[in-house]
Amino acid sequence: MDYTLKIYLNHEDAKMPYRANEGDAGLDIFSIEEKIIPSGESALIRTGIQMELPKGTEAQIRPRSGLAAKHAVTVLNSPGTIDEGYRGELKVILINHGKEDFTVEKGMRIAQMVIVPVLKVTLEQTNHLTDSERGEGGFGSSGK
Repeated sequence: MDYTLKIYLNHEDAKMPYRANEGDAGLDIFSIEEKIIPSGESALIRTGIQMELPKGTEAQIRPRSGLAAKHAVTVLNSPGTIDEGYRGELKVILINHGKEDFTVEKGMRIAQMVIVPVLKVTLEQTNHLTDSERGEGGFGSSGK
């Protein structure tokens, strides 16, 4: 199967996503704009890239741990899903949970993208589910 991820740079300041280290799961994604995100607010950040995902995959946009740990800035809809058929510009919703305004700089690594397979499942309506050890136990059901 071909797992080629085609990237189109639609802006002169756009950068190719890249892995900082060979074994990294995520590809770093860069901003093409400078924008201030006030404390407690979110902003849509442009990346200047468009892509064609391999068949049967999705791209998940996830926070960068450094931004979260140092500045309390994260991806609002984490993980954000980019569907296989989407061809528009990749934009990232960042939220500033910090106490001070945060400046996104042009060329800054703002998120990471992980390409994952998507299972195609058959939906079947039923009147009965099989029993499991957990059953209907929800939040906190497994103890401390």
